[in-house]
Amino acid sequence: MPAPAPLSPFLSDAATLPSVPGAYVLLVELHRETPVQLPGRPSIALPAGRYLYCGSARGPGGIKARVGRHMRPDKTVRWHIDQLTTAGQVLGAWIFPNGDECALAARLDAFPAPIAGFGSSDCPTCRSHLLAWPQNAPQFPPWSAPVDSSPQTGIAARSVSPDSSGTRRLTTTADPGPSKAMRDKT
Repeated sequence: MPAPAPLSPFLSDAATLPSVPGAYVLLVELHRETPVQLPGRPSIALPAGRYLYCGSARGPGGIKARVGRHMRPDKTVRWHIDQLTTAGQVLGAWIFPNGDECALAARLDAFPAPIAGFGSSDCPTCRSHLLAWPQNAPQFPPWSAPVDSSPQTGIAARSVSPDSSGTRRLTTTADPGPSKAMRDKT
């Protein structure tokens, strides 16, 4: 299922967001390594860099309320993504009125998923709603280009391995080969 076209290419001011239900993709930048803890799992250290988070906003206030909350640095940590938005900086969001967060995550399948189940613990089909934006990835909205072509774009994969202290860290590896979306096409 293709993701619907965004209302705007990229919004970085909460005041400009619409109060409608839908989905969004946050662009979060971590300026330093950030530990992330999911319930019942060991902590993982995310390296500095940019991350995409696919979420939904169906409650009162819709996208404006939810993304506006994500953009505030002073908040109670309630969701997985709050660990990143309180430690890093939300650069903005692409919004999809009436969109589906799982369809967006599927469209971004070629990007590395640093933490399985992040933001999608209640979703039986998504590997993660958090994706790493590799440093060598093109700077365009990921749904307007063939993001499932990692072999052609050279997007690096990241894997998790424990360091000497037992903290699981992401490490960059060579080209991961075809993404799940590409494998499913063959």
